[in-house]
Amino acid sequence: MPQGNLGQHLLNFFQVYPNTSYPPLTWKQRVSIALDVARGFEYLHCLAQQSFIHRDLKPSNILLGDDMRAKVEDFGLVKKAPAGKYSVETKIAGTFGYLAPEYLATGRVTTKVDVYAFGVVLMEMITGRKAVHDSLPPGENLAAWFRRILINKENIPKAIDKTVELDEETLESIHRVAELAGHCTSREPQQRPDMGHAVNVLGPLVEKWKPSCQEEEERAFFSKKKKEEEESFGIDVNNMSLLKLSRDGSKSKKHGRQCPMETSPLGQSSLRPKPSGF
Repeated sequence: MPQGNLGQHLLNFFQVYPNTSYPPLTWKQRVSIALDVARGFEYLHCLAQQSFIHRDLKPSNILLGDDMRAKVEDFGLVKKAPAGKYSVETKIAGTFGYLAPEYLATGRVTTKVDVYAFGVVLMEMITGRKAVHDSLPPGENLAAWFRRILINKENIPKAIDKTVELDEETLESIHRVAELAGHCTSREPQQRPDMGHAVNVLGPLVEKWKPSCQEEEERAFFSKKKKEEEESFGIDVNNMSLLKLSRDGSKSKKHGRQCPMETSPLGQSSLRPKPSGF
């Protein structure tokens, strides 16, 4: 992918990718990426004809296009999810720091192990720290450390990635995502939300940053003006090489099956077509 993977854009990942030229992500970009991933996993868990468990969600498996839209890769550890709330036993695999406690203890998985890993990824987006890092207390991973931060929300600003520019609106958004990350990494799988809930939390945060109708009209006006100027200089815009981006399956009408929905203040998730990353 043109913009590499999510890990290459996070602060402490520069130690892993010393030659990277990717700039740190804005908070707006991070939330948008998180929403793309959440929608993809909602489809994988709930809306596809067959439900699957990815088992290896982490930043290096989240690829970014030129438009910074996210796609999840590496389905080498995928397992078919059992019907209902049943779990399936499997050999433990994945990446330490993203593995849910019940998976490590029993080797049994449900879709909630992906929810746990997603929560850890959200924590990485907020803090810029890796799931397992030398800066953390000995024997402690990011999930355990961050959940302790959440006990006193006044500590959250101290944990935020220093490359993120903060204002009141951004800080409010980070608090919402931090709360979601805490729920996703609950020790008991039944206490974790499903990915439809994550979509419902993240969606409104992304909507806040969408251009207003007036901004869209102004953008269209200046785009038209620029095209006219280019044509007056003999530039054939229609023959210029353009990068065409599309969302796979955006016209799909198949809804698949629904996951059992959990009680939450935000209600049920709506059915969506297959996301571009899956």
